[in-house]
Amino acid sequence: MIKDDCIFCKIAKGDIPSATIYETGDFKCILDVAPANKGHALIITKEHYDNIFQLDAETAAKIFSFATVAAKAIKEETGCEGMNVLQNNGAVAGQTVNHFHLHLVPRNTGDGVNMSWAPKETVAEEQQTLAKAIKSRI
Repeated sequence: MIKDDCIFCKIAKGDIPSATIYETGDFKCILDVAPANKGHALIITKEHYDNIFQLDAETAAKIFSFATVAAKAIKEETGCEGMNVLQNNGAVAGQTVNHFHLHLVPRNTGDGVNMSWAPKETVAEEQQTLAKAIKSRI
């Protein structure tokens, strides 16, 4: 499915121009127009999925295979020291476009990009209970 009012669907179809790095029948990898660092790319699905909760397992597996190819090329070209692979779901998690996409953010020492959080305290027994509850839903 393609949504007429979705900017990423329009980019995937070629209706909106993009700096395309790599493309298959399922995905398109483009440079982000508002990058965190040089070489910051987005991998977008050509079929519309709002987020990971709508994505099927087969497409999810394919996107990470696709991401390895793009990530290696970005690292080779930019000479970055590392890379964040980031995917946000829902406004509360930082998703700004409701179309599944994966960020590839090249990283270098001192680049000023911040993707950290304050770790929460945990209790081992509570962690085991939560793990068991989540597992029961799989």
